Amino acid sequence: MTRTARLLPALLLGSVLLTACGSERADPADPAELASRAQALGIAPEAVYTTDAPGHTLAQQSVGVLGDDGFSAVYVSPQKGTQVQLSVDRGTLTAATCERRTGGEAATTPVTCVRDGDGWYRSAGQWAEYAVPKKDFVIRVGGTDVPRDVLREAVDHLHRPSADELDTLLPSAPAGGEPVERGDLPSFGDGAPDNDVDAGG
Repeated sequence: MTRTARLLPALLLGSVLLTACGSERADPADPAELASRAQALGIAPEAVYTTDAPGHTLAQQSVGVLGDDGFSAVYVSPQKGTQVQLSVDRGTLTAATCERRTGGEAATTPVTCVRDGDGWYRSAGQWAEYAVPKKDFVIRVGGTDVPRDVLREAVDHLHRPSADELDTLLPSAPAGGEPVERGDLPSFGDGAPDNDVDAGG
């Protein structure tokens, strides 16, 4: 057997492993542009992540700030009626704190926590999430009635947005430092979204 033939399986295995680890995209977003867009929404640039959740697509209107300067986005599946929420917020997570409630869990069901790779798989009733600690932040990918393998794959595909993904994820920052204008807010009243319903509704 030639040296080339012996090396081929190893090279193929390395390629598969790199793909499976959710490595950075080939065309990463410009850091200055990402920072400009994120900060216009009050989001810390280092908190902006995206993912590929099997069978789910990004709901653009769901993207926004979480807490003081964290990041949140929801991926939806119209066919299954499920949602996968990606949230990145300041904090820490350890084995000692993993079973503490964060607000997404069923109120009457104990939280179970199992170590899985770089993070933890947390569940309570029909709700579950993967929580992965990063420097200064905890990334959470979870939902109700979402299969564990879907959440696991979404975690495996976590990455910083590419240039193309940034255009979908965050609107361009207005010139002059003005806040981002939302299209669903009326120009009168208290600025709340228009939720008018018919009489009796």
